[in-house]
Amino acid sequence: MAVFVANESGANDVDEVRLTALARFVLDAMKVNPLAELSVMLVEEKAMADLHVRYMGEEGPTDVLSFAQDDAFDASWSESADDDPTTLLGDVVLCPEVALRQAEQAGHSRERELHLLCTHGILHLLGYDHAEPDEEREMSKIQNKLLASWDVAVEAVGGKRPADGADGADGAGEPGPTAAR
Repeated sequence: MAVFVANESGANDVDEVRLTALARFVLDAMKVNPLAELSVMLVEEKAMADLHVRYMGEEGPTDVLSFAQDDAFDASWSESADDDPTTLLGDVVLCPEVALRQAEQAGHSRERELHLLCTHGILHLLGYDHAEPDEEREMSKIQNKLLASWDVAVEAVGGKRPADGADGADGAGEPGPTAAR
């Protein structure tokens, strides 16, 4: 799986390598096509606030936004779809400044919060939502299971990032309706 992480947030203490490994782990655990591509971008608070207003109509910065790519392309546009099986899954945008505040409130590290938010954003790209209570319960259960499996995989390799394709999860379920946070 191709996972691209771009840190434009100014936060120089974010472990992009570990975030990339987590994203690959989640995609693998969710049985996403290995040719899928995902972009994860870390942005500063002002940029996130601008995106939040533009795409969600809500003021102020948020922690994570997901932008599915399948909506951006007309399927009839690409005549070479059979020749290029690459799937552009989408973009997950994270705000480390908001994540830090949330991490302090939750009593865990910013890295842990970024992992939670990245996993959450990926689940949105895979069609999960939390608008209804039953959807929220399902998404939360899958998210928690993925993060627990990630923790086991990290622990198994002595705290280092798991090798690509390491999988402690069992797929965690089928995608539901498409939504973005």
